[in-house]
Amino acid sequence: MTLAKVVGTVVASRKEPTLDGLKLMLVRPVDAEGKETGSFVVAADAVGAGPGEYVLVAAGSSARQTQATNNRPVDAVIMAIVDTWEVGRQTKYKK
Repeated sequence: MTLAKVVGTVVASRKEPTLDGLKLMLVRPVDAEGKETGSFVVAADAVGAGPGEYVLVAAGSSARQTQATNNRPVDAVIMAIVDTWEVGRQTKYKK
C-alpha cells in the first residue's frame, strides 16, 4: 500500500469496455509529512475519493482484488480514504 493524495481526475471517453463505470483518479504518493513525492499514478477509485483527499493505493495484482476492480485491467486502485495518520505519537494529518 502507498499513502497518496488525489490531485485530479482522468476522463477517457474511449476505453476497454470492462473499465466502464470506474472513476479514474490521478494520485501522487506522499511521505510521512504529507509532502508529495514520486510520479503521478492513475488509479481506479473503489471508495468514492475526491480531489485533495489522502488515500491508500494498492498496486499490481492487489489492485484487482477489490469488488470494484475484480477481473478488470487496472494496475492501481484507491481502496481507502485516510481520516488520520500519526508518526511517533505525533498526528501528522487529521481530516
